[in-house]
This record gives sequence, C-alpha cells and structure tokens, in this order.
Amino acid sequence: MAAGATIHTFAVQLADVDRGVYDDFTLRVALHPSETAPYMVTRLLAYCLEFEEGIAFSEGISSTDEPAVLVRDMTGTITAWIEVGAPDAARLHFGSKLAGRVAVYTHRDPAKVSAAWAGKRIHNSSDIVFRSFDAGFVDDAVAAVERRNTMTLSVTEGQLYLELNGTTLTSELHTHEVA
Repeated sequence: MAAGATIHTFAVQLADVDRGVYDDFTLRVALHPSETAPYMVTRLLAYCLEFEEGIAFSEGISSTDEPAVLVRDMTGTITAWIEVGAPDAARLHFGSKLAGRVAVYTHRDPAKVSAAWAGKRIHNSSDIVFRSFDAGFVDDAVAAVERRNTMTLSVTEGQLYLELNGTTLTSELHTHEVA
C-alpha cells in the first residue's frame, strides 16, 4: 500500500441474488492522497459486484498497466479487467484484448465517460459491461464511510441495497452501451 494512504477496513456481507453469489469477507482499502473518496467507494462497489474467486485490487496508482480491480485464474492469467471512473479508450482496448471479460464502473456522468470513447478503437467494445449508479448514491455512501466499516450489499433484479455503518442507501445498477 502506498505511503501516505488512508486505510479503510470493510467487513462486507454480500448477497448478490442476480448472480447467485453470497459471501462474507473483510477488505482493507487504501485511499491514496491523489485518489478521491468517490473513486475509492466506486472501486469497493465494483469489487463487490464482480466478486468471484481470484478477485483482487491492483496495486493502485503505482501499477499503470493494471485496472483498479482484476480477476486472475489459478495460473495467474488475468480473466477479468475491471476499470473504475473514466478510463481512456486505449486502456479498455488493451484490457479487452488481454482478459476474457471487461467491466467499467463509474461514479461520473456515464454520457460524458462514453463520449470520450466515441470513434476510438476498443477491442470487442460490444462485450464490455459499463455500469453506473443513481445520481448521488456514491456521494451518500462516501458520507457514511469511516475508517472501520460494516457493510451489507444486496443485489436483486438490478437494484442495489447498501447498508453502510447504519446508513441505508439504494440505487439502480444502470448498464450502458460502450460507444
């Protein structure tokens, strides 16, 4: 973890009915000084929403050739490339060629994020999953974050139910086309 980073611990209970994934785990998430709190929360949500065996956070800003979250198989091969925020088209192109599955989770305006990709070459762009949350959802979650956190995340029919340190939030999980 980077020097100067603030470490947040999350005790997570995950119930993703849509994917049939149910698990309890603890995550230590570093918030680097150059990273925003909404980015960190989106990275945490992406991890939970993509949770499977082999998932991990990358080494963060020190690792420019990896996404925010990735999934490796038993051989170490990257099987899922999961970006957060507003990655450029070249990163999506690279990730799509490298991994079998690519997903993007954003806390920003999805129309503006996808507009930056328009007309640019992105390998298998139609297979990339691009998701966002209701306006204000990530900001409300950021307001509830503490250094030590308890979190319950449920997903049912594309609807997120998040309980974070006693604060209850809901959002639709919006899926968008990659231009």
